[in-house]
Amino acid sequence: MSERKHAYFGPGGNAESFYAAGKKATKDAPAWVKSIGLDAYEYEAGKGVTAGESALREIGNAAREAGIYMSMHAPYFISLSGVNPETRLNSISYIDKSLWAADLLGADIIVVHCGSCAKISREEAMALSADTLAETLATVAYPHVRIGIETMGKKNQLGTLEEVLTLCKMDKRLVPVVDFGHLNARDCGGVFRTRDDYRRVFDRIGEVLGDEVAKNLHCHFSKIEWTEAGEKRHLTFADTAYGPPFEPLAEVIALEGLTPTIISESAGTQAEDALAIKKHYEEMK
Repeated sequence: MSERKHAYFGPGGNAESFYAAGKKATKDAPAWVKSIGLDAYEYEAGKGVTAGESALREIGNAAREAGIYMSMHAPYFISLSGVNPETRLNSISYIDKSLWAADLLGADIIVVHCGSCAKISREEAMALSADTLAETLATVAYPHVRIGIETMGKKNQLGTLEEVLTLCKMDKRLVPVVDFGHLNARDCGGVFRTRDDYRRVFDRIGEVLGDEVAKNLHCHFSKIEWTEAGEKRHLTFADTAYGPPFEPLAEVIALEGLTPTIISESAGTQAEDALAIKKHYEEMK
């Protein structure tokens, strides 16, 4: 990753306002994102990489023309910890196809879920995930695209911060993707209230993986409704019952001189909410 001078902010996928503006195709998203004052965009392939080479290349070209930083969310059905060996082999194939798509999009990171530990112990699930990742790294191409391991919001999923960091220690190509809403939800709220609460995450990543990784972290952010089982559903910034608050995060980024990418995954208002984070960040700078 080239030296960054500032943080980047953008939506995960297309907001409702994108379509309300008369836009229909994702190839129009980079220019639209830029027009409203954002500078990042995460291409969503959660249900699978279905777009062809020409469509992906067109989106990538549009992002380069608009100066938009690109990332990509890999399919949700990837399971690094799947008990069935065929499931894990398929997951490697899905990651490989995601890296191919990311290369065409001009994205330098794909976001991957670890998998479930509902039917096995966390230790067994971690061992399976590590084995799958080792095989992935030995198999897949596109070494310039990082594989981001995301923190997760449900308690029966792998994806605590420490679990993600343990997996990322395996190889420099593996990097953490911190979803602050997920971490907040899996501990039933209250995890992130102050600047120090957010600062501790960046500090811990720096301790384990180095300051450069912590400084240039790829992040997701949204307010998330939770239950005793963890994450229930993504909300918007209009919600006041659930957190976490975005202001202390934006303040830490600005005051500490950090240069992460913050992708908003709000439910339908991801573009507007990403802009709210960016504006508070700029005010603090």
